[in-house]
Amino acid sequence: MTSKSEVPVTPTPTQQSYAESAQERIAEIRAMRQVIPNLVIPESKGARKKLSSAASVPPQFIELASVAVVNNASLVRAGSQDLAQDADLKLYAEAYGPVADELEALASFINHSVTKAKNKVGSGALNTYALAKRLAKQPETADLIPHVDDMSKALGRRGRGGKAKPQPAPTPAAPVATDPKQPSPVTVTAAETK
Repeated sequence: MTSKSEVPVTPTPTQQSYAESAQERIAEIRAMRQVIPNLVIPESKGARKKLSSAASVPPQFIELASVAVVNNASLVRAGSQDLAQDADLKLYAEAYGPVADELEALASFINHSVTKAKNKVGSGALNTYALAKRLAKQPETADLIPHVDDMSKALGRRGRGGKAKPQPAPTPAAPVATDPKQPSPVTVTAAETK
């Protein structure tokens, strides 16, 4: 008994409108950039990782540090910490964290949907290939041989072992020290060939 847990959520558009529909969704997602406050685009690939250490301190620690700054003048540094701004940024992080989670979930669902579509098409093509290979062995359907060869090349597989393993480069032979009085081991004299 098979349970079906994957259910399409929206009706599928026609084939001609997939690209158009996708472009519209991309435009909608990019438009969201304009309405999300405090949105910062990372300046490099590893920028988020550099922020993680201080960004992951516990909320209780942040609260204790804020209380310490309020109650001890010696901890107040000129221009370094604005407690009102810190409180606002804390509220922002708490509110928009779930938005990021939801967008990541949506991205995961879209990636799964794309993979599922590719899987269905790929499985059909692999089944066709398997059938064509079997039929090409029979005389009445030998005209399938060129198609099987083309599919095999496009698939890039070789035999049961999967992809062909690259051949290791031959190692050069160590040079052989030669005695000028002795003929080279690779050179054959006319007397030796008789």
